[in-house]
Amino acid sequence: MWLDIQIFGFRALWSPYFLIFLVVLAGIYFIYTGPQRSRFGNVERPTRNQQIFFYSGILLLYLVKGAPVDLLAHIMMSAHMIQMAILYMVIPIFIIRGLPTWSIERFIELPIIKPIIKFFTQPLIALAIFNSLFSMYHLPTIFDFSKQSQVAHISITIILFIFAIFMWWPIVTPLKSHDTLNPLIKMGYLLGSILIISIACALMIFATKSLYSAYSSEGAWLQAMSLCVPSDVLTGLSGELSGAEMFSPLSAQEDQQLGGIIMMFLQQIIYGFVLAWIFFGWFSKKNMSIDPMPDSLPYSNK
Repeated sequence: MWLDIQIFGFRALWSPYFLIFLVVLAGIYFIYTGPQRSRFGNVERPTRNQQIFFYSGILLLYLVKGAPVDLLAHIMMSAHMIQMAILYMVIPIFIIRGLPTWSIERFIELPIIKPIIKFFTQPLIALAIFNSLFSMYHLPTIFDFSKQSQVAHISITIILFIFAIFMWWPIVTPLKSHDTLNPLIKMGYLLGSILIISIACALMIFATKSLYSAYSSEGAWLQAMSLCVPSDVLTGLSGELSGAEMFSPLSAQEDQQLGGIIMMFLQQIIYGFVLAWIFFGWFSKKNMSIDPMPDSLPYSNK
């Protein structure tokens, strides 16, 4: 029997407190990069593109962590993988590209922050740590543990997001002093990331059984649902709920396989766009560096 997720209520579906937090965050960005930016000296207002990137990043963050997608991610692995792809492969790019360069420079020059940024944004380290953490997170033991504790779930989400920013930094940094990678190396860097994540996805796709108790065991699933559904609502519904499959036409194993396919597919699309951006930017610079033909050839008498 399928049930409508509306039974979990407004708070579970739309996360109003998280929405308020994001509105405040967007307001801080607007105020301190706009009317109050003079506090930081003679600095420029963010460009239109920077503002579009930042506000789009905030909107996407709400859509995947505050809107019904977040609730569905606790019900279906396929929704979880859509959430992961956008949260760690799109939003960090938008946030990095959305911040004015002067604000980034001030932040990364702080005595505590500078050595952290310098170490963790080294390409090989950034690539290895994020992809390793992402893959480890989806090991069944760690994944199920994260779904049993609010503290663990929030902590893992924040840590992965920070390292996603570090991973994308060498590729999309707006600071010329940090943009040191050759375009070919950037493309190789992204292809390496695709390969690592694809291996993790393949393990999910070709598994012969459901790997995650958070989606296949009634008790573990109800515990996972408590991360996003108010306890009083969940207690009132506990007699009606028997597992995630009540809300999906797919079995836990089929949903898991679909999740792996979705992640692999979305990752390749997202990375494909970034690869194209790098390539065409490089191609344009190469063309600009070629001396143009003179307007006229020098006249010579023969």
